[in-house]
Amino acid sequence: MEIRDSRDVSSAHHLDVLALAERWVRSGRRVAVATVVETWGSAPRPVGSHLVIDSDGNFEGSVSGGCVEGAVVSEAADVIASGKPQMLEFGVADETAWRVGLSCGGRIRVYVEPVTDAA
Repeated sequence: MEIRDSRDVSSAHHLDVLALAERWVRSGRRVAVATVVETWGSAPRPVGSHLVIDSDGNFEGSVSGGCVEGAVVSEAADVIASGKPQMLEFGVADETAWRVGLSCGGRIRVYVEPVTDAA
């Protein structure tokens, strides 16, 4: 499977990331998928962008072009451990956004969910 450059936001890229998540689960890795579910203003990635993360901190894809990936990967570790999904929000008015580097002036909401079955 070819993994494309994370700066490519084509729909084929999104399918590749989800296929990778399935492959990781089938190989026994504990996995979460983060999805951009809402954007407002200047946002680095469109709705539907994905990031797949495993319990060792490996990840592929992008939800922000690098601005908040570190924070999302960290939260994904909690999602994988607990099995409970989380909704994350990053924005210019949010103190957390500045800390993680989302300074583009927009806001994004990211849904992080565990992937437990590759059926």
